[in-house]
Amino acid sequence: MTTNTALLPLPTTAARATTTAGAALALIGTFLAWTYTDTFPGDLTVTGYPGGLQVLTLISAALTLLFVLSGYGIKGLRWLTPGGTNSPTRLLAIGTLLTTAYTVIAVILTKDDNENLLGVVELEPGAWVSLIGALVAAVAALGLPNDQPVDDTATGTFSRFLGSLRAPAPARAKALPAWAEILIIAVAFGVALEVFTYGIDTEYAELFIGYVIAVAFGFTALTRAGLIARVTALTSKHRNVTLCAALVAAFCFPFTQQNEEYALIGANILIFATVALGLNVVVGLAGLLDLGYVAFLGVGAYAAALVSGSPLSPVGVQFPFWAAVLTGAAVSLVFGVVIGAPTLRLRGDYLAIVTLGFGEIFRLTVNALNGVSGPDLTNGSQGIPSIPDLKLLGFDFGLSHDVGGFTLGRSANYYLLMLLFTAVVVLVFRRSGESRIGRAWVAIREDETAATAMGINAFRLKLLAFALGATLAGLAGTVQAHVSYTVTPEQYQFAGSVPPNSVFLLAAVVLGGMGTLSGPLVGAALLYLIPAKLQFMQDYQLFLFGIALILLMRFRPEGLVADRRKQLEFHETGQLDVPPDTPLTDTAAGTTKAGA
Repeated sequence: MTTNTALLPLPTTAARATTTAGAALALIGTFLAWTYTDTFPGDLTVTGYPGGLQVLTLISAALTLLFVLSGYGIKGLRWLTPGGTNSPTRLLAIGTLLTTAYTVIAVILTKDDNENLLGVVELEPGAWVSLIGALVAAVAALGLPNDQPVDDTATGTFSRFLGSLRAPAPARAKALPAWAEILIIAVAFGVALEVFTYGIDTEYAELFIGYVIAVAFGFTALTRAGLIARVTALTSKHRNVTLCAALVAAFCFPFTQQNEEYALIGANILIFATVALGLNVVVGLAGLLDLGYVAFLGVGAYAAALVSGSPLSPVGVQFPFWAAVLTGAAVSLVFGVVIGAPTLRLRGDYLAIVTLGFGEIFRLTVNALNGVSGPDLTNGSQGIPSIPDLKLLGFDFGLSHDVGGFTLGRSANYYLLMLLFTAVVVLVFRRSGESRIGRAWVAIREDETAATAMGINAFRLKLLAFALGATLAGLAGTVQAHVSYTVTPEQYQFAGSVPPNSVFLLAAVVLGGMGTLSGPLVGAALLYLIPAKLQFMQDYQLFLFGIALILLMRFRPEGLVADRRKQLEFHETGQLDVPPDTPLTDTAAGTTKAGA
């Protein structure tokens, strides 16, 4: 039996009014001082000017207020909730409460210069006002009717709570003029750039943790409201415009940064994302489980380092950059073919074991080529240091340059170079996915036996996918060698607390969404950004990483960015986050089930 009964037995009118009042109270509290002293990072002592974690509570409370007001049917706010109304309100209210409560607890547990806890006495009235308002809004939101019927026979309060957060897929939107749809896409990417930039610019761990909480609940709420599905439908309709908008937004990122450290994080995210996108060809499109993929990144990095003029390179030559790039990509291609030819006749777990062995063999081999255990080629564990900065057409990537009134440092220069490489990889991935070969890869992934019976040469196409993925990884490795100044065997492990490594690359593909274009980019950005910002948790990083993957597999096994086919595989039709009239296509490959 299913019902729309709320979790708490409150009258709908009273629940909505109380949620509105609580969200408004939480919003007002952010304009009051939260702490007595400025010991806690962010200086929350100012009245009338929110700062630090107050801003996150303010934004969460404002969104909660807007969504609960849309439930009244106010004209001009109905577009916020094309799908569910009460489910996103409930999520935003809970997110506001968790963000505010986390801030209050962090303030209480902060130590002063004498290593004494600040305690409750550090809190000013503003913190209590926002905390109480957020608590009232969250509790009252549980009294709102469910947007979608919940199975009353479900055992456990937690199961009923998860069911109350579901919302129906939004109905098909009215057709808008092309210019309006393009404008919406541009605004969406502008907002995404602002949110991403804010996360990178966070200067202390407390602010970043609050940012993660607020963004996680905010994004989930927008998904439940149907806004993400509406934007996704527009991006699928205007794919070329979407790609251009994404590249423009990424191009603008370094111009928003004045700190070299943050620009370097952006450059490394692009390197990691590009390699993950190459792995997506192997895993996402062709369905081949590769557990040693980071070795191809290392092959490209070592090949480029050997011929880029490092004074400690045993080769002793210096190629121009374009030649070094081609060398890294070509050597990775050769390794991909050499490793793939004898192993790709294996399937499933056996292929995974062989590729895992290749990754470890590569790391041990470059460690042994030190002139003692083997030929002097890689300097062993010392690696190849002092790789000089690139010079391309007279442009020195190691120097700062003024462009249009903005100063671009070394990290920003390499970020823009890596963005060009990422654009090339995205183009290759998209064109290959949309081609006849891409459709054959999808067919092999879905059922290799059936694909072979239909005349597809599975071995040749799997080898092609393996070689293409290796080449793309090697391409990114050539830039990584110059960005990091040095390459060492320890950088290319199977698993470790610092990306990139094979486990993190595979997790980025699975987390983002296998077989999609934007999925690995999103997954790689998250998996690199979070460890970079939470270095104080490095000892527990792999433990927390494992917990996050377990939760993801439980609640969103199709990944953060998934097409309708993947959602149909893992969810019931009523739980989909995309409109019901969306075709069953792979986001990247653009193939229907019949075409596959």
